[in-house]
Amino acid sequence: MKLLILGGSGFVSGRLAQIATAQGHEVWCVTRGNRPIPEGVHALTCDAHDPAALCAALASAQLQWDAALDCICRDAASASVDLSVLPAFTNRLLVISTDSVYHPAYKRVPQDETGVYLHDGGYGSSKRQMEEVFLDAGSQVGCFPEHSRQPDLIARMKRGEPLRLVGGGKFLIHPIYVDDLCRVLLESIPVSTAFNEIFCIGGPDIVSNASYYILLGEILNVPVTIEEIPLAGYLEAHPQFSGHLCHRAYSLEKLRRTGIALPGTPLRAGLQKQVEWLLSLAR
Repeated sequence: MKLLILGGSGFVSGRLAQIATAQGHEVWCVTRGNRPIPEGVHALTCDAHDPAALCAALASAQLQWDAALDCICRDAASASVDLSVLPAFTNRLLVISTDSVYHPAYKRVPQDETGVYLHDGGYGSSKRQMEEVFLDAGSQVGCFPEHSRQPDLIARMKRGEPLRLVGGGKFLIHPIYVDDLCRVLLESIPVSTAFNEIFCIGGPDIVSNASYYILLGEILNVPVTIEEIPLAGYLEAHPQFSGHLCHRAYSLEKLRRTGIALPGTPLRAGLQKQVEWLLSLAR
């Protein structure tokens, strides 16, 4: 297939481009050109959130794509750009959103694709507004709070520094290995039962924040000390973390019904690969 990726220099988008290329697809990436993109990928340079610039960049390629995959769609305005520009170049669009769209006070365990959504003007709220536009028509290791995607997290753990976790790390999370996410995205392109739908996705393991870091410590062969941050008053002091001060475990039943193979990489195996990759970058 000929695939168009909006993004391509980030962690998820770059890995998506690599996997798609390895599968034999021909890939074009739209980026600002500030960071390198994977080898074997065609570069289209522009601001993907500027409709005129995006249209001009896509027109310059003089072709039609089998599908577009937007890894950087951030809000309703970005979604509107996609809908105004992309139909002239492709008839299939897949967009990555976030679990932060769900209101933490009303989340279920496991959460399915229905629920109460955030409308507080923050990140999750903006992503939900993006989803609604379509409906109407992060990396480093680590998890919230307070050590999400910290570039020095592994070094801090090796130094034996304690990890500060709200509520002692009691909240559940549902991690997914990046390669599994990319595979599901690519396999869903021709699946008609996935058209015009939103799907929750996660890996095979649901664990607490504390268990996640303890497992990371085992992989690094270092002891883990957890320093509990009292939950009381934390959300009021840090409203930006509202989408993470709750359980984040999801039902994959809707995705299962499409016939697409569910993510299967165990958390330990995925973390092991991620740590090896991060350590290789530091050599």
